Amino acid sequence: MKDRLTDELVAMRVARELVPGDYCNLGIGLPLLCASYAPEGVMVQSENGVLGYGPLYTNDEIELIDQDMVDAGMRYFQYVPGMSFFDMLTSFVMIRSGRLISILGGLQVSQKGDLAVHSMTEDERTTRIGGSMDLTWGAKRLIVAMTHNTKDGSPKVVRELSMPVTARGCVNLIVTDIAVIEVTTGGLILKEFAPGWTLEEVMAETEAPLAIATDLREMEF
Repeated sequence: MKDRLTDELVAMRVARELVPGDYCNLGIGLPLLCASYAPEGVMVQSENGVLGYGPLYTNDEIELIDQDMVDAGMRYFQYVPGMSFFDMLTSFVMIRSGRLISILGGLQVSQKGDLAVHSMTEDERTTRIGGSMDLTWGAKRLIVAMTHNTKDGSPKVVRELSMPVTARGCVNLIVTDIAVIEVTTGGLILKEFAPGWTLEEVMAETEAPLAIATDLREMEF
């Protein structure tokens, strides 16, 4: 079986999309790891009411944790000068403002940029939508960070969603454990592939048709 990127490497690649001066919100799961790799000058926002927080604590730093410093995914973050706290109403005004870059996980993304975040099945641990609709609709730019396939090998980059729609036509970029794919009005464009993978192998794991970027290259971190 081909080696795929770890969650940490996917988060590192996503973080390369951020530049100083950006404001971003990180969804639960893999996207939260981006807080540890975001460039200096990027302001990270969490929907439970914090802006400009620092990297996450590692398992080796448990004794340093302040239990009041926690993001929406219940991960503990480090204090940095200038961080601020506010109520949920203010937080969602920010989220809906069109000024934040949203980085979310996903269960499916269609060739049109439609996104499914929740399956709503009986075994789904978190069946509520939460802030996902606001984070997709109100985003300045939406990046989806996810595995390329489900545990049973089914593609997650598909022609049409088979799961409940969170938002339509909202995704700008998909970063998976084997590829970086841009979403355009003309369809999906394969921009990068993971080290050790080939163009043909990535396309074989993808249900939706992929156009090939003229500058197609191997992913860098």
